[in-house]
Amino acid sequence: SRLRYPGRGTLSSAVFFVYLFPSTLLFIPIYIVLNSLHLLDWLPALIAVYLTFSVPFSIWLLKAYFLTIPRELEDAAMVDGATRWQSLVLIVMPLATPGIAVACIYSFTLAWNEYLYAFTLLSDQAKFTLAPGLTKLIFGDVFLWGMIMAGGVLMSAPLLVLYFIAQRYIVAGLSAGAVKG
Repeated sequence: SRLRYPGRGTLSSAVFFVYLFPSTLLFIPIYIVLNSLHLLDWLPALIAVYLTFSVPFSIWLLKAYFLTIPRELEDAAMVDGATRWQSLVLIVMPLATPGIAVACIYSFTLAWNEYLYAFTLLSDQAKFTLAPGLTKLIFGDVFLWGMIMAGGVLMSAPLLVLYFIAQRYIVAGLSAGAVKG
């Protein structure tokens, strides 16, 4: 985010522009592309679709987070003989752990809770993710509400555990840069 290179502003604007498209607007084009490539009903294709929705936000989040890390720390490492790459790996990346954790948690939550794409792009019910898998508990006009609600609770349990474990990273990652000084 600090490096100067030709096209930096254009690339940054393009990433932001991609993030502005709602996932429901891209639904039909993604289906057509995956169908023409014969990638429907394939879990790696679904994962790639999820990444297309989470990567732009994660890039913007991490860009803002990296800008909060003092440049003087990198400069001090390079004065001590570190290369730019070593400075990134040994100084910046450990300091960016909270921001990276928040981006990973966001991406995981987005994919974990997604219903529409998994239901449409996967035709084999054995490959369904959890959200569309709960629809297998509906038989015509008979809803097994107890099992559906239990499935919803079980589906939210891993997220609760993940948020509990990563709570300090989330707070540090989202509040970094909120106060200057």
